[in-house]
Amino acid sequence: FWIQERFYESGNRANIWLVRGSQRDVVIDTGLGLRSLPDYLRDAGLLAPAEGAGPRPLMAVATHVHFDHSGGLQHFEEVAVHSAEASALLQGDNYEAVTWLSDREVARPPWPGWSARQFRVPPVRPSRLLHEGDVINLGDRQLTVMHMPGHSRGSICLHDKDRKILFSGDVVYDGSMIDWLPYSRISDYIASCQRLMELVDRGLVEKVLPGHFNIFGAERLYRLASNYISQAGICHKISTCAMRSIASIALRVANSRITS
Repeated sequence: FWIQERFYESGNRANIWLVRGSQRDVVIDTGLGLRSLPDYLRDAGLLAPAEGAGPRPLMAVATHVHFDHSGGLQHFEEVAVHSAEASALLQGDNYEAVTWLSDREVARPPWPGWSARQFRVPPVRPSRLLHEGDVINLGDRQLTVMHMPGHSRGSICLHDKDRKILFSGDVVYDGSMIDWLPYSRISDYIASCQRLMELVDRGLVEKVLPGHFNIFGAERLYRLASNYISQAGICHKISTCAMRSIASIALRVANSRITS
């Protein structure tokens, strides 16, 4: 199931994916968390199995800890994140979470008097730390963790090998890849893109369910990954370095105001 926060009208609005299994359900990314996602899923009947028994265990998996993907983790009892970003999530580090939200982006505030200045990704203790090659077992389907740093140091994709589906988070989507954030790294991104191209070459991916925008196929995945590699030259690295410096300063100023 493809879920979006319609009240969040922004290019940063993340896709939320609910994957149901015979023994466990998984939510991949959780949005801002201004409202309870588990409550919505229950009210919509999305967690009830066909046979009418009680709901299966539900776990939230963050493809990375940026605010538009991790803000809703606070509403889940079971939370999984890559080990490289577990400390940031546990500490509520809104610098690494790249928390940047404005009032004009939120069409329906969660309560009267709410302001975007109040928004923070709260500290969350992960119940499971993910690593390269780990398998999340849902019973009748398995999702394999692929550590794909570059956009962030703990970015992951989840690969459903049997169905040839890749949940790509922000590693790749049908838009400009962002590699100028505080913990982005171009060399890591190039290596991750090479892995994406290998998945296509080996026929292991037919459909990509990304962290933003629309679903796309293997040919588009290959083109996006190869285009990034071809453009990651010296000029790109220089401009990215400048953008990272500006973004880092802006994020520290913004989050110091939130803290105070």
